[in-house]
Amino acid sequence: MPDRPPRRATILFHEVAERQIAEMDDAALACLDPHLNTIALNPKTAGIQMRPDSPVRDYAKDGVRIAYVSTVLGTIVLVAYVEVD
Repeated sequence: MPDRPPRRATILFHEVAERQIAEMDDAALACLDPHLNTIALNPKTAGIQMRPDSPVRDYAKDGVRIAYVSTVLGTIVLVAYVEVD
């Protein structure tokens, strides 16, 4: 059986995150993009669970912070908040 590339989750943005992204310049967007790719490839392990009873995960690395929720199967990720320093 041929090796297939890893399955990526579909990234959707909450309206708050959409507004934050719309205000970013090209440099911030370029910085954000690889981190979104990391989350799309590993939504269940890329971030840490914010609270034991919450589905919200927090990803923070290299000046980028992303709060997101992943579906049970990890096929869809809803990004609720983004921040790039």
